[in-house]
Amino acid sequence: MKLGAFSVSLAVKDLAKSKAFYEQLGFTQFAGEIERNYLIMKNGETVIGLFQGMFENNILTFNPGWDQSAQNVDPFEDVRDIQKTLKAAGIELEKEANEDGSGPDHAIVIDPDGNTILIDQHR
Repeated sequence: MKLGAFSVSLAVKDLAKSKAFYEQLGFTQFAGEIERNYLIMKNGETVIGLFQGMFENNILTFNPGWDQSAQNVDPFEDVRDIQKTLKAAGIELEKEANEDGSGPDHAIVIDPDGNTILIDQHR
């Protein structure tokens, strides 16, 4: 199973303060807008998302169909196929992608320790 590009989505209290902190660690803004309360930061191939007021906890994020620079990759494993594999393995999904749909959608899994895993397909 290929989950796609990986990043950590961090729930932050002060976006500007977090941006400044991660810049000191060598990250630069890759995408997002402070006015929309989120920034995507990169340091080499490492990607983190900073999200203010959007969710309570940090999230492990996978993006099927993208590489670490948010560029399309082909072929890729659709979120619905990933979801079917997870369900066949007995993994319960917190939120399921529409199995009758196509294109962008997402599924959410909670790991045994309560960590949220988002499989977020944008295409």
